[in-house]
Amino acid sequence: MIPKLHYISQGNSPKEHLENIQKACTSGVELVQLGLKNDSEENFLKLAKEAREITSHYQTRLIINDQYKIAKEVKADGVHLEKMDSCPTIVRAHLYTWQIIGATATTLQDCQTLIDKEVDYIILSPFRFTTSKDNLSPALGLSGYTAVSEALKTETPILGFGGITTEDVKGILATGVSGIAVSDEITQYFDTIKTFNLLLNASLIEEKRHSFK
Repeated sequence: MIPKLHYISQGNSPKEHLENIQKACTSGVELVQLGLKNDSEENFLKLAKEAREITSHYQTRLIINDQYKIAKEVKADGVHLEKMDSCPTIVRAHLYTWQIIGATATTLQDCQTLIDKEVDYIILSPFRFTTSKDNLSPALGLSGYTAVSEALKTETPILGFGGITTEDVKGILATGVSGIAVSDEITQYFDTIKTFNLLLNASLIEEKRHSFK
């Protein structure tokens, strides 16, 4: 089962990424995506190994962004592919069978293509405009999420991303999106992880209650 909350690490340096991953783990996040980009493969491998050590200590899942060979080498829990990254079908052949693949989508067609390629989860973005990613597509908002969820009717988890705050969670879950990925809000104040988890778990309890009726 894919956790409902993903933390995408931020930092002005590899050291800051590791410090923030440590803070996220101690605050109770269940899954971290190593968000560092544009570094040499050698440096990224070193960082990924250190991130794996931290997340393993806290029994937190680690997802590596794009670098699927490094994800396999450090035995991360999986890899996340952006739209311009490698094809999930090709990546799958290079990973261990237990490793998961997530991917970014910005449209309904993107989502359908990724579902056909059997990814394990999709991050649908952006929910709203954010400065944490470059060259973002137009914001989807609640109406965009609702339209995609209603059209897909899929068992593949869809997570929202892009400037999401704790105040957005209830509305996002009501669209049919099953979880969220957060970067800015958590990095600024790691205690929000507890609030996000409470809001997301409340929805999970509600789902279970309805399933037993």
